[in-house]
Amino acid sequence: MPWHHAITTLGLILALHTVVMADEISVSRLDSSESLAGWESRSFKGLTEYRLVQEEGSTVIKATSTNAASGLIKRIRFSPLKYRYLRWSWKISHTIQGGDEMSRSGDDYAARVYVIFPGRFFWQTRAINYIWANRLAKGASVPNAYSANAMMIAVETGNGLAGKWQAEQRDLIADYRLLFGEEPPEAEAIAIMTDTDNTGGSAEAWYGEITIASEGR
Repeated sequence: MPWHHAITTLGLILALHTVVMADEISVSRLDSSESLAGWESRSFKGLTEYRLVQEEGSTVIKATSTNAASGLIKRIRFSPLKYRYLRWSWKISHTIQGGDEMSRSGDDYAARVYVIFPGRFFWQTRAINYIWANRLAKGASVPNAYSANAMMIAVETGNGLAGKWQAEQRDLIADYRLLFGEEPPEAEAIAIMTDTDNTGGSAEAWYGEITIASEGR
């Protein structure tokens, strides 16, 4: 998946749909009355299906992908210096057979969450890509196979926790410093993606509420 192309596409997104509460920004506070309005679909090969479903009494986004790659992106500007903690929950049915973080042919993931940081020029745009890894050790980080400006961190890995909801929290300042060696600029978008186009496989994932907060838990 050529994510350096995907990142430049983000500059065309006009959707803005956030709820600001005290020291927390809700990126996707989902309920049964909502649609996916405010999220912009971006296709790179075919379409991953994203729809709202009920899971354990909550409304979540279910992604289903078969030999396809498309994501949902929400444009939202915020400073990690104020809102430094990214929180979300997710679940997968299984990792990608043949998925490999180190090769372009294996650049598929059952679930991933992006935070996009724009540069002065489009080629300076950077992204932190939080992945449910196929092989990469939990906590490890590597450049995306297509672009070193998109750095990947294995938040979860393998099938040991497949089928179980996992709640995550990441310190954006600490991660940006680790990955890029400097202080983070203002962020411009958050994206989710389940993709299977490079391996030709299939995957299912569920994404719960995504928030950005000034204080960690």
